Amino acid sequence: MDKQLFELAEQLGRWLKASEKKIATAESCTGGWIAELITEVPGSSAWFDRGFVTYSNPAKVQMLGVKKETLDRYGAVSAEVVKEMAEGALSNSEADGVCAVTGIAGPDGGTAEKPVGTVFIAWQWKHQSCRIIRKQFQGDRHEIRRQTVRVAIEEFLHS
Repeated sequence: MDKQLFELAEQLGRWLKASEKKIATAESCTGGWIAELITEVPGSSAWFDRGFVTYSNPAKVQMLGVKKETLDRYGAVSAEVVKEMAEGALSNSEADGVCAVTGIAGPDGGTAEKPVGTVFIAWQWKHQSCRIIRKQFQGDRHEIRRQTVRVAIEEFLHS
């Protein structure tokens, strides 16, 4: 267990519990790592509703309602898709807020436009607009995924 990530998850849990809010996650490139980290925190059932691991495009469509047209036009790793992932997680859960991630962790799959390490992260609270960032992480597959998890949780604390 990564102590730094665990401490971030604990901090998020304290904030959510005090705020009486619940969250959900929609994860692609992190494969459920954010949800796993969150559920390592004792008592997380009070503030974590559910996690969607939608690694494949069909899973994004079926579980989150991402439009096939959006995937075809922009690709799975895009601001447009991560926004639809966040919206889908919010509408298919009991959560007050959600975080969604999609990216290219490598070592393959990158292009000139979207090199390995390209990640889109979105946060959305009920009745608020979706906030999206694009990151370009460096390192191997594990490190890119780890950085994605860290930023997802850190920024949730500021959303």
